Amino acid sequence: MNPPILELNDRARDVFRTVVESYIDSGTPIGSRTISKLSGLNLSAASIRNVMQDLEELGLLAAPHTSAGRMPTDSGLRLFVDGMMQAMEPSAEERAAIESRVTQAGPVEEAIAATTAALSGLSACAGLVFVPKREIVLRQVGFVPLSANQALAVLVAEDGSVENRVVDLPLGVTPSSLTEAGNYMTAMLAGMTLSEARAMMDREIAAERAALDGAARALVEQGLVVWSEDSGRRPVLIVRGQGRLIDAAAAADLDRIRDLLDDLEGKQEIAQLLDSAREGDATRIFIGAENKLFALSGSSVIARPFHGADGRVVGVVGVIGPTRLNYARVVPMVDFTATTLARLMS
Repeated sequence: MNPPILELNDRARDVFRTVVESYIDSGTPIGSRTISKLSGLNLSAASIRNVMQDLEELGLLAAPHTSAGRMPTDSGLRLFVDGMMQAMEPSAEERAAIESRVTQAGPVEEAIAATTAALSGLSACAGLVFVPKREIVLRQVGFVPLSANQALAVLVAEDGSVENRVVDLPLGVTPSSLTEAGNYMTAMLAGMTLSEARAMMDREIAAERAALDGAARALVEQGLVVWSEDSGRRPVLIVRGQGRLIDAAAAADLDRIRDLLDDLEGKQEIAQLLDSAREGDATRIFIGAENKLFALSGSSVIARPFHGADGRVVGVVGVIGPTRLNYARVVPMVDFTATTLARLMS
């Protein structure tokens, strides 16, 4: 357990702040001799070394190798973010760059993606936005035979979108069973979400009220299971600006960047992390190994939920980058983006 920032004396706080701010700016450790040359501290290199040693024993600083200076640990960054950081509000130009993407004509999804790209460019991080997949409302269902063992299940939603799934056919299914199953589902389930439709069919089949033969009934059950499970696994996660993660400082640490890009490819895990930020209204900051997903890549995520017209959380927007993020600048930028997206959704 790290000490509260107030338990550090003035000298320790000054040295600690200098190390953290230098690391955020350069991405490299800083030595006592360099700190002693900085104006304002009025401390000798020997005094600074002693203070840095104390901070290292507290788990706030670390030396990457014997001859190097010190850099903040994940715990040190957490202490800095929670107790010392002075947030910098986005400039008028930065606010305008974000807002301009929201007001552009076109589908909401495109505006969200464009806003995420703007946030990526301004923060020099990868931009992330997570929107749980909206439940499909059924309009029409049909089954098209592909072979003796498989059929294409076609779902038409109320918004006009069409989704297709290949399903394995239960034994005994005939072309007439396919037609019967599709007509039955359309008549019974139109206007329902997938979860509502599945619950309704479970009740009908359990009560033996479903006017279907055994093969058609099995097909209906299988189709709903496939759609429901697949839909639940596919939240909408937009990632923009991965290339910004490879800067001059990162070039010397390509293994870490490779791990981070691999993390971004595992969108399901990233989506789960962002989904955890939907609770409450506050900005969430995940630093390095605080989250096991980024233990190898040494990355940080800043995320904030945004709301729709009814006040409910409809998504989460944020950024991902190295732990040496400029938190003071990026946190307010993420906050402003969330506020802007909330206006779009209202």
